Amino acid sequence: MSLDITQWIIKIPVLLFAITIHEVAHGRAALALGDPTARLMGRLSFNPLKHLDILGAICLFLFNFGWAKPVPVDIRYFKNMRRDVIIMALAGPAANLGMALFAGLLIRFFLIPMEIYLQALLWLIMMNIGLGLFNLLPLPPLDGSHVLENILSPRAAQKYREFGRYGPFILIGIVLLDNFAHTGIISRILIGPMFYLAHLFAGDNLFYLLPLLRQ
Repeated sequence: MSLDITQWIIKIPVLLFAITIHEVAHGRAALALGDPTARLMGRLSFNPLKHLDILGAICLFLFNFGWAKPVPVDIRYFKNMRRDVIIMALAGPAANLGMALFAGLLIRFFLIPMEIYLQALLWLIMMNIGLGLFNLLPLPPLDGSHVLENILSPRAAQKYREFGRYGPFILIGIVLLDNFAHTGIISRILIGPMFYLAHLFAGDNLFYLLPLLRQ
Protein backbone atom coordinates (compact mmCIF):
# COMPACT_ATOMS: atom_id res chain seq x y z
CA MET A 1 0.00 0.00 0.00
CA SER A 2 1.30 3.44 -0.82
CA LEU A 3 2.55 5.62 2.00
CA ASP A 4 -0.24 7.97 3.12
CA ILE A 5 0.29 11.64 3.94
CA THR A 6 0.26 10.99 7.70
CA GLN A 7 3.26 8.69 7.46
CA TRP A 8 5.11 11.21 5.29
CA ILE A 9 4.48 13.89 7.91
CA ILE A 10 5.78 11.61 10.66
CA LYS A 11 8.67 9.86 8.91
CA ILE A 12 10.42 12.94 7.54
CA PRO A 13 10.95 14.66 10.94
CA VAL A 14 11.97 11.35 12.52
CA LEU A 15 14.45 10.75 9.70
CA LEU A 16 15.98 14.21 10.04
CA PHE A 17 16.16 13.83 13.82
CA ALA A 18 17.92 10.45 13.60
CA ILE A 19 20.48 11.81 11.15
CA THR A 20 21.08 14.93 13.24
CA ILE A 21 21.72 13.22 16.57
CA HIS A 22 24.01 10.75 14.81
CA GLU A 23 26.28 13.44 13.38
CA VAL A 24 26.13 15.75 16.39
CA ALA A 25 27.23 12.80 18.55
CA HIS A 26 30.26 12.27 16.29
CA GLY A 27 31.13 15.95 16.48
CA ARG A 28 30.71 16.22 20.24
CA ALA A 29 32.79 13.09 20.79
CA ALA A 30 35.54 14.51 18.58
CA LEU A 31 35.38 17.81 20.49
CA ALA A 32 35.65 16.00 23.81
CA LEU A 33 38.72 14.20 22.44
CA GLY A 34 40.36 17.52 21.50
CA ASP A 35 39.24 18.11 17.90
CA PRO A 36 37.29 21.39 17.39
CA THR A 37 36.87 20.95 13.61
CA ALA A 38 33.18 20.04 13.68
CA ARG A 39 32.40 22.94 16.02
CA LEU A 40 34.33 25.42 13.91
CA MET A 41 32.51 24.26 10.77
CA GLY A 42 29.09 24.52 12.36
CA ARG A 43 28.48 20.78 12.44
CA LEU A 44 27.46 20.66 16.11
CA SER A 45 24.23 22.33 15.07
CA PHE A 46 20.88 20.62 15.52
CA ASN A 47 19.84 22.00 12.13
CA PRO A 48 19.29 18.74 10.19
CA LEU A 49 20.07 20.32 6.82
CA LYS A 50 23.71 20.67 7.86
CA HIS A 51 23.99 16.89 8.20
CA LEU A 52 21.82 15.66 5.34
CA ASP A 53 23.28 13.35 2.70
CA ILE A 54 20.60 13.13 0.02
CA LEU A 55 21.30 9.57 -1.10
CA GLY A 56 21.73 8.30 2.44
CA ALA A 57 18.50 10.00 3.52
CA ILE A 58 16.58 8.49 0.62
CA CYS A 59 17.88 5.02 1.49
CA LEU A 60 17.01 5.48 5.16
CA PHE A 61 13.56 6.82 4.31
CA LEU A 62 12.69 4.06 1.84
CA PHE A 63 14.57 1.08 3.26
CA ASN A 64 15.28 2.01 6.94
CA PHE A 65 19.03 1.73 6.23
CA GLY A 66 21.04 4.84 5.44
CA TRP A 67 23.74 7.33 6.34
CA ALA A 68 24.35 11.05 6.89
CA LYS A 69 26.96 13.51 5.65
CA PRO A 70 30.19 12.62 7.50
CA VAL A 71 31.15 15.09 10.20
CA PRO A 72 34.60 16.67 9.54
CA VAL A 73 37.29 15.30 11.84
CA ASP A 74 40.99 16.10 12.09
CA ILE A 75 42.53 13.10 13.81
CA ARG A 76 45.79 15.00 14.37
CA TYR A 77 44.13 16.50 17.46
CA PHE A 78 43.63 13.10 19.04
CA LYS A 79 46.10 12.08 21.74
CA ASN A 80 45.62 8.35 21.23
CA MET A 81 44.73 8.28 17.55
CA ARG A 82 43.54 4.69 17.12
CA ARG A 83 41.53 4.61 20.33
CA ASP A 84 40.01 8.04 19.85
CA VAL A 85 38.96 7.37 16.25
CA ILE A 86 37.12 4.27 17.46
CA ILE A 87 35.38 6.25 20.22
CA MET A 88 34.42 9.01 17.79
CA ALA A 89 33.15 6.51 15.20
CA LEU A 90 31.02 4.61 17.72
CA ALA A 91 29.46 7.78 19.15
CA GLY A 92 27.01 8.19 16.24
CA PRO A 93 25.56 4.67 16.30
CA ALA A 94 25.49 4.78 20.11
CA ALA A 95 23.40 7.97 20.00
CA ASN A 96 20.92 6.33 17.63
CA LEU A 97 20.65 3.19 19.72
CA GLY A 98 20.21 5.32 22.84
CA MET A 99 17.33 7.18 21.19
CA ALA A 100 15.84 3.85 20.08
CA LEU A 101 16.03 2.65 23.68
CA PHE A 102 14.18 5.79 24.83
CA ALA A 103 11.47 5.20 22.20
CA GLY A 104 11.30 1.56 23.23
CA LEU A 105 10.73 2.44 26.85
CA LEU A 106 7.88 4.74 25.82
CA ILE A 107 6.36 1.89 23.81
CA ARG A 108 6.81 -0.50 26.72
CA PHE A 109 5.40 1.72 29.47
CA PHE A 110 3.51 4.65 27.89
CA LEU A 111 1.55 3.22 25.00
CA ILE A 112 -1.22 5.75 24.31
CA PRO A 113 -3.88 4.70 21.77
CA MET A 114 -3.27 7.64 19.45
CA GLU A 115 -2.25 6.71 15.90
CA ILE A 116 0.12 9.62 15.26
CA TYR A 117 1.87 9.02 18.59
CA LEU A 118 2.17 5.28 17.91
CA GLN A 119 3.52 5.78 14.39
CA ALA A 120 6.04 8.34 15.64
CA LEU A 121 7.33 5.91 18.26
CA LEU A 122 7.48 3.04 15.78
CA TRP A 123 9.47 5.01 13.20
CA LEU A 124 11.63 6.51 15.95
CA ILE A 125 12.72 3.10 17.21
CA MET A 126 13.07 1.43 13.79
CA MET A 127 14.86 4.26 11.98
CA ASN A 128 17.31 4.85 14.81
CA ILE A 129 18.11 1.15 15.12
CA GLY A 130 18.40 0.90 11.34
CA LEU A 131 20.72 3.91 11.11
CA GLY A 132 22.80 2.77 14.08
CA LEU A 133 23.29 -0.84 13.00
CA PHE A 134 23.78 -0.05 9.32
CA ASN A 135 26.58 2.36 10.16
CA LEU A 136 28.32 -0.32 12.22
CA LEU A 137 28.90 -2.42 9.10
CA PRO A 138 32.66 -2.51 8.35
CA LEU A 139 32.26 -1.10 4.85
CA PRO A 140 33.73 2.31 3.94
CA PRO A 141 32.60 5.01 4.46
CA LEU A 142 30.37 3.71 7.29
CA ASP A 143 31.41 4.12 10.93
CA GLY A 144 32.20 0.45 11.30
CA SER A 145 34.97 0.81 8.73
CA HIS A 146 36.79 3.32 10.95
CA VAL A 147 36.48 0.96 13.90
CA LEU A 148 37.85 -1.99 11.92
CA GLU A 149 40.66 0.03 10.35
CA ASN A 150 41.94 1.05 13.78
CA ILE A 151 41.75 -2.47 15.16
CA LEU A 152 43.78 -3.95 12.32
CA SER A 153 47.55 -4.00 12.21
CA PRO A 154 49.12 -1.03 10.37
CA ARG A 155 49.87 -3.18 7.31
CA ALA A 156 46.36 -4.63 7.16
CA ALA A 157 44.87 -1.18 7.79
CA GLN A 158 46.74 0.21 4.79
CA LYS A 159 45.32 -2.49 2.53
CA TYR A 160 41.88 -1.84 3.98
CA ARG A 161 42.20 1.89 3.20
CA GLU A 162 43.08 1.01 -0.40
CA PHE A 163 39.94 -1.10 -0.59
CA GLY A 164 37.98 1.76 0.98
CA ARG A 165 37.98 3.85 -2.20
CA TYR A 166 35.50 1.37 -3.66
CA GLY A 167 33.37 1.25 -0.52
CA PRO A 168 30.70 3.79 -1.51
CA PHE A 169 30.13 2.08 -4.87
CA ILE A 170 29.88 -1.34 -3.22
CA LEU A 171 27.51 0.07 -0.64
CA ILE A 172 25.20 1.63 -3.21
CA GLY A 173 25.32 -1.55 -5.29
CA ILE A 174 24.33 -3.69 -2.32
CA VAL A 175 21.41 -1.40 -1.44
CA LEU A 176 20.17 -1.42 -5.05
CA LEU A 177 20.53 -5.19 -5.40
CA ASP A 178 18.84 -5.75 -2.07
CA ASN A 179 15.79 -3.71 -2.94
CA PHE A 180 15.37 -4.16 -6.70
CA ALA A 181 16.91 -7.57 -7.40
CA HIS A 182 15.66 -8.87 -4.03
CA THR A 183 19.00 -10.41 -3.10
CA GLY A 184 18.26 -9.77 0.59
CA ILE A 185 21.92 -9.09 1.45
CA ILE A 186 21.27 -6.30 3.94
CA SER A 187 18.08 -7.90 5.17
CA ARG A 188 19.88 -11.13 6.10
CA ILE A 189 22.49 -9.17 8.03
CA LEU A 190 20.39 -6.50 9.73
CA ILE A 191 16.67 -7.31 9.84
CA GLY A 192 17.09 -9.95 12.55
CA PRO A 193 19.23 -7.76 14.85
CA MET A 194 16.92 -4.78 14.20
CA PHE A 195 13.81 -6.59 15.35
CA TYR A 196 15.68 -8.30 18.19
CA LEU A 197 16.79 -4.93 19.58
CA ALA A 198 13.40 -3.34 18.96
CA HIS A 199 11.72 -6.14 20.91
CA LEU A 200 14.39 -5.98 23.63
CA PHE A 201 13.79 -2.24 24.06
CA ALA A 202 10.00 -2.13 23.59
CA GLY A 203 8.84 -5.52 24.84
CA ASP A 204 5.80 -7.31 23.49
CA ASN A 205 4.02 -4.00 22.87
CA LEU A 206 6.16 -3.78 19.74
CA PHE A 207 3.98 -6.44 18.10
CA TYR A 208 0.99 -4.17 18.58
CA LEU A 209 2.68 -1.50 16.48
CA LEU A 210 4.29 -3.55 13.72
CA PRO A 211 1.17 -3.60 11.49
CA LEU A 212 1.68 0.17 11.12
CA LEU A 213 4.81 -0.57 9.06
CA ARG A 214 2.63 -2.11 6.35
CA GLN A 215 0.20 0.78 6.08
